[in-house]
Amino acid sequence: MPSRTSTEQRSSLNGVGKRPNVLLISADQWRGDCLSAVGHDCVRTPNVDALAREGVLFRRHFAGAAPCSPARATLYTGLYQMNHRVCRNGSPLDARFDNLALAARRAGYDPTLFGYTDTAPDPRSRDPHDPHLTTYEGVLPGFTARQLLPEHEKQWLSWLRSRGHADAVSREIHIPVGAKPGEISSNAPTYSRDETQTAFLAGEFIRWFGEQDAPWFAHVSFLRPHPPFSVPEPYNRMFSASDGPTFARAANREAEQAAHPLLAFALPLIDKSGFIYGGEGPIADWTSQDLSAIRAIYYGMIAEVDAQLGRIWQALRDADAWDDTLIIFTSDHAEMMGDHWMLGKGGFFDGSYHVPLVIRDPGRPVAHGREVEHFTSAADIFPSLCDRLGIEPRNHVDGETLLPFLAGAVPEGWREAAFWEFDFRDIANGEPERHFGLKSNACNLAVIRDERFKYVHFAGLPPLLFDLAKDPMELSNVAADGAYAATRLAYAEKLLSLRAQHLDQTLAYTELTEEGPVSRRP
Repeated sequence: MPSRTSTEQRSSLNGVGKRPNVLLISADQWRGDCLSAVGHDCVRTPNVDALAREGVLFRRHFAGAAPCSPARATLYTGLYQMNHRVCRNGSPLDARFDNLALAARRAGYDPTLFGYTDTAPDPRSRDPHDPHLTTYEGVLPGFTARQLLPEHEKQWLSWLRSRGHADAVSREIHIPVGAKPGEISSNAPTYSRDETQTAFLAGEFIRWFGEQDAPWFAHVSFLRPHPPFSVPEPYNRMFSASDGPTFARAANREAEQAAHPLLAFALPLIDKSGFIYGGEGPIADWTSQDLSAIRAIYYGMIAEVDAQLGRIWQALRDADAWDDTLIIFTSDHAEMMGDHWMLGKGGFFDGSYHVPLVIRDPGRPVAHGREVEHFTSAADIFPSLCDRLGIEPRNHVDGETLLPFLAGAVPEGWREAAFWEFDFRDIANGEPERHFGLKSNACNLAVIRDERFKYVHFAGLPPLLFDLAKDPMELSNVAADGAYAATRLAYAEKLLSLRAQHLDQTLAYTELTEEGPVSRRP
């Protein structure tokens, strides 16, 4: 990207000559198909839909990786996993990389965090005894933390106690009234709809932005609809087990596991404790009916978050800040939610990576109400913010700016496929490495997926190819089918070319000459 003059930088801010407020909202583990705006069978999201009517809805938006830390590394840095190298929760984010909080500071903001970023710090400049090196739930460099809320939820629990919930001393507060630990129940917990973690963070953000007297930048990172799956009234029974589309999965778990060695290894290891508080044992013990009951609760949790988004929209309007605020709503990654007999995220299925993205830019009303069908990536958020604020990333980025879409155009040469990665190494325990007989650096996969085909390349395991036109549920691997040999080769070559083109380009567009450094960027 060519360097800009200061005049061009100022004029690029929002098209109307005024620096906007910036509100980046992420809702953890929200599936991209779970919006009424895209025609979900039963989920209704009136407040996300309202944002989409006044903004741009990106229907084919995909996370760059999973689980939380790798996905957020892509969101925050604009880099694919092949470059940021956050391979799993606990993998440090290299301190040399630029990110959206640091960039916002260069644009004159004090970027402020509500929630969490799941960023494991680079340990090389820290003492080995630094307690920050005992958790991956650190804060992305550049953010001012106004209200932290990591997964232990202690800040929220303290707030609940201040409201009279003397029993809010641990995450057992999520166990529905009358249910046993680990029991799937649509009963409500003891806290109310106005006392959820989402309501707590929304309230803290609203209080904070009321204190601001200059353009601000905030990141509100909601825990929900991430498990444990439990939600108060009226959301707990808003949906029934019979609601929702048909699950995308094989006839039974055995058939699903037989589809690929990674599934045979991973599915039996998915534990109930990650989804229902107090759960014990593998989710393989749960029946199809159990998964349907959990999905109904998940849908209710989405409705709960949507209601709090409406509260934020109204607060912005009441403060006359609505038309001064750039809003980005998305998720870090999605949730399998019973598809392929799985819960959680990871692997290669679309259910883990297709996430919502809605952007409302008050400075670009021409495209309000537009829906974009082109493939977009979480890696696009950081370069889009840089472009919007008139600053340059300080290193190579893999994503592309989305601003042309916000102006009603289609960028020339836009990507024709989604790309994501999943690394299943286990540095601390080495279980996948032992099981497959692979080195850690061979425990990974990469996906290229367009409208017709999806190709999954493994560094050390057999590939997968799905003909999505005939098999939209990804049930039939045709990688070994001779009739698809040419297709498999073509997509392997596309993936190889994509990876080659996205090698770090930070200094590759610079050459030292007799006249000094020359830089040219595409």
